[in-house]
Amino acid sequence: MSEAEVERSGMGAGSAGLAPARLVVGLAQGLALYGLYRAGEAEAWPSTVPQLFGPLLLTALFLPVVVLGGLGRLRIVTLAAWTAAAAALLALVGWYDVARQSAERVGELGLSPFPLPFLAAAIFILHHLIVPADQERRPIASFPRYFDVAWKAGVQLALSIAFTGALWLLLFLGAALFGLIGIRQFGDLLQEPWVAIPLTTITFALAVHLTDVRDGLIRGVRSVVLMLLSWLLPVIAGLTGAFLVALPFTGLDGLWEQGSATALMLVAAAAIIVLINAAYQDGTAATRPPAALRWAAMIGGLLLVPLVGVATWGLALRIGQHGLTPDRITAAACIVVGAVHAGGYAWAAVSGLRGGAWMKPLERTNVFGGMLAAALIVLLFSPVLDPARLSVTDQTARLARGDVQPADFDYAFLRFESGKVGEAALAKLAASSDADIVKRAKEAQEAEGVWDLRDAPRARPRAPRIAAWPEGASLPAGFLDEVRIGDPRWYCEGSDECLAIAQDLDRDGTEEVLLAGSQNVHLFARDGTGKWVSQGEWLVAGCAPHRSRPDPRDLMRAGRLAPRPTRWPDLMAGDLQLRLNSEHCVAAEAATAAPSVTSEPEPAPQASNPPPVEDHAPLRGRAF
Repeated sequence: MSEAEVERSGMGAGSAGLAPARLVVGLAQGLALYGLYRAGEAEAWPSTVPQLFGPLLLTALFLPVVVLGGLGRLRIVTLAAWTAAAAALLALVGWYDVARQSAERVGELGLSPFPLPFLAAAIFILHHLIVPADQERRPIASFPRYFDVAWKAGVQLALSIAFTGALWLLLFLGAALFGLIGIRQFGDLLQEPWVAIPLTTITFALAVHLTDVRDGLIRGVRSVVLMLLSWLLPVIAGLTGAFLVALPFTGLDGLWEQGSATALMLVAAAAIIVLINAAYQDGTAATRPPAALRWAAMIGGLLLVPLVGVATWGLALRIGQHGLTPDRITAAACIVVGAVHAGGYAWAAVSGLRGGAWMKPLERTNVFGGMLAAALIVLLFSPVLDPARLSVTDQTARLARGDVQPADFDYAFLRFESGKVGEAALAKLAASSDADIVKRAKEAQEAEGVWDLRDAPRARPRAPRIAAWPEGASLPAGFLDEVRIGDPRWYCEGSDECLAIAQDLDRDGTEEVLLAGSQNVHLFARDGTGKWVSQGEWLVAGCAPHRSRPDPRDLMRAGRLAPRPTRWPDLMAGDLQLRLNSEHCVAAEAATAAPSVTSEPEPAPQASNPPPVEDHAPLRGRAF
C-alpha cells in the first residue's frame, strides 16, 4: 500500500479519535504503574507474589508502547493479535526471569535489570517487522516500507522521550521559581507518585501523537539525521581498515589481553552496519548517496567479515580456556547476528563491485537479520538458551573433567550470580566425593557476599617489592615480610612503584621508614611486638594542583623529602595533644603509640613560625 492508501484505509495518523485513544492508553499505563508502585510500597498483593508482580510490571512498561505504536498504523484485527502476542511474550519472559532467581536474590521489583534493554530491542524489531507487512498485506514487505516505518519510528521514539524529559525540566524550573517566593506546594505535588507517574506516561503518549501528526517534519528530521550519520561512514571504515591492517604486525596476543576486545569489535561492527544503512536508506534512486559514500559502504561491508571473524576467534579462545559465562553466551548470540550481516553485506559489496545493483542484497539481509536477532533475544531469556543454565552446566562439567582445579573454580558464580540453577549445582558439589570440592562448596553456601569467595582469596598475603633509597641501601629487617591487603606495602607489586628510606625521624635511636608511592608518603614504625605498622600518611596529591603535583618518589631521590623541624612544641591539654595553629588534636595514648614525624625543636628561634605539620588519619586500605 502507498502512504495515500494507508490514510484512506483509516490507518493514518489523522484518523478521527486517534488522539483520545492514545491519551487513554497513556493514562491507563500511568494508573497501572502507579498501582504496582503502591502495591510494592505497601508490600501488598500482587507484590507479595514476585512471579506475578514481575510479569505485570514488565507488561505495564512495554505493552502500552506497543499499542501506541500500532494505533493508526495497524488494522484493528492485526493490532489486537499483536498486542495479545506481545502481552504473552512479556508475561512469559517476566515470569521466567523471576522464577530463575533464587529467593534471596529477587529484588524489590522482582525483575532483574539485564533483560530490559534486550527485550525492548526485540519488541521494537518485531513491531517493525509486523507493521510494514500488515500495511502491504503480505508476509514480507518491500524494503522501502521497512526502512520508512522503522527509521521514522526510531526518530519518533527519540523525540517523544526528549519531549517528556523537557516537560519535566520545565516543571522543575517552575517549582523552583515558586519556591523562591515561598510556595513549595507545587514542587511537593510533582514529587507525589500519583501525579508523577501518570503525568509521565500521558506526556509520552501525547508526544507520540504529536510526532505522528507532523509526519512531514519527522521525515525531514530523519533525512537530516541520516545524512549526518552517513558521512561518518568513511571515518569508521577508515579506522577499522587501519586497525585490521595493523593487526598482523602487532600480533593478537596483546589484543586478547584486553578483556573487552571482543565486545569492542562487535560494537565497531554494529556501528558500520548502522552507518551503511544510513547511507543506503531505502535503496531507491532518490536517496542514492554520492560516490564517496557508495565506495565507503562497499568497503565497510567487506571489512565486516574479518572484523566479526577476529571477534569470533577471540571469543572461541576465551570459551576454550575458561568456559562459558553469561556474558560470553550473550556475545556469541551477537556474533551470530553479526556473522549474518557480515556475510550479507560482503555479498552486497561484491555485487556492487561487479557492476550489479549497489548493495542491493543487504535488504534481504536486514530483514532476515532482524528476525534472527529478535528470536535469539527471546530464546536467551527463556529456558531454551538461558545463559545462566548453560554456563552452570559448562563450568561444572569443566570441574568434573579436571579442566579447572577446585581451588580455581568460581564458586561465587554458582552462589550469587546464576540463580536457582547455580544453587542446585552448588548443592551437588557439596555432596561430591572430592573432599576439597565439598569443603569449598560448603564455604560458598555459607558465604554472605561475593567478596568472601572471589576477592579475598586473590588478596592473600604476599611479600611486597619495594626499592630502597639510596641505591644499594637495605631496609630494616622484617619490613619486606609478607603483608595482608590493607597494609600500604601490599600494593607495591613492582620495585619501581614504591621507594622507601630508613631514617630515625623522631631521634629516639630507632629507625622508622618513609614509603613513597606516586601520590603519598607513608610512615612506618615498629609497634611493641617489633612488627612494622603504618602510622599514617602524607597525601601529596591532595596538597598541590594536578599540573604541578610532585611525585614523592622523585622528591625522595632528589633528597627533597625530609621532616621539617617545628619551633613550638605540642601542648598537652589534659588528655589531648594540641598542635599550634592546627584544628587537629589526638588523644595522648594515640600520640604515644604513633611517633611524631617532627624532629626536636630547633635550638635557635626563627623570625617567624614555619607552617605546622598536620596530622593525618591512618590509612584504610588506600592503594598507591
